[in-house]
Amino acid sequence: MKKFFKEFKDFITRGNVLDMAVGVIVGGAFTAIITALTGQILQPLINWLLAGATGEGLEAAVTMLKPAYDDAGVLDLANSIYINWGAFITAIINFILVAFILFCIVKTINSVRAGGKKLADKQKKAIDKKLKKGQISEEEAAKAKAEIETPAEAAPTVAAVTTEQLLAEIRDLLKEQKANGSTEENK
Repeated sequence: MKKFFKEFKDFITRGNVLDMAVGVIVGGAFTAIITALTGQILQPLINWLLAGATGEGLEAAVTMLKPAYDDAGVLDLANSIYINWGAFITAIINFILVAFILFCIVKTINSVRAGGKKLADKQKKAIDKKLKKGQISEEEAAKAKAEIETPAEAAPTVAAVTTEQLLAEIRDLLKEQKANGSTEENK
């Protein structure tokens, strides 16, 4: 279980996960634009064409294509055919704002990463100078450099697993599961 959480931590701290999250969020905002376009603009236009009616007037952010009135003569929006321009413009503004904020976040994270890399490079150069001057041994220099490696440089290595090892693991898990199942049946 400890190995699982270590692998999860390594996965989360990689830069690709952050890029993927940004893509999902921007994709969600873009989906909102498409939904607004189809639900608020195209669908009313299609309904308008199918009804064969002409549009009337412009009220606020709504273009009435075919107004419907109740028995008292009050406009009934639920049964009217109209284009809700406000919802579409709001979705565009929402997309632009979300994209801008995410851009700022990613830019900040990238600058912090770049600053950390520059600091690590400076520290490594200082270690090399001390090594050249004879102030530290090669083993001490290697150890010090290993301690200041950035996560990008210290990518986790995955041990090669053979098919036989995987099959043996599956066999052992099935045996364990079968043993636990027969114990539970006896209870």
